[in-house]
Amino acid sequence: MSIQSLKEKVKISLLVNGREVEGETEPRKLLSDFIREDIGLTGTHVGCEHGVCGSCTVLFNGKAVRSCLMFAVQANGSTIQTVEGLAKDGEQHLLQKLFTECHGLQCGFCTPGILMSSVELLNSGKKPTRREIEEMLSGHLCRCTGYKGVIEAIESACRTNECKGGEN
Repeated sequence: MSIQSLKEKVKISLLVNGREVEGETEPRKLLSDFIREDIGLTGTHVGCEHGVCGSCTVLFNGKAVRSCLMFAVQANGSTIQTVEGLAKDGEQHLLQKLFTECHGLQCGFCTPGILMSSVELLNSGKKPTRREIEEMLSGHLCRCTGYKGVIEAIESACRTNECKGGEN
């Protein structure tokens, strides 16, 4: 592949937070950058740019992925949900409310990614154990919360109908 072909723009079409988005992007542009720069959804944070911190996590066809590890062109034709897509009709998602109530956020930089992975966990078809919640969180770096409030928020959500599964 030549340098010139890396600069040529490619048309892509995605469903982002329930809205059809079309754009042109260079083949080498990361999905995280496309979401932030081209679509203007800045809730997806870019931290390490190596897939380690989890700040850029979005739902890609319902699965939590690191958007800094994907090219935007790879998402062509896919469904993406960002943290901005959690609230419905101005009403926060239950997890967003519980993160606030349980003091599961501080500076907020890591929070969008943790929320998106937590949504995937809640939609997994079973109520996660504390160990499974901790395991999911092991893929997210946070220097502020110590995870106690985050775990409490997710466990609280699991005591509601928000979890799609039955008892373990």
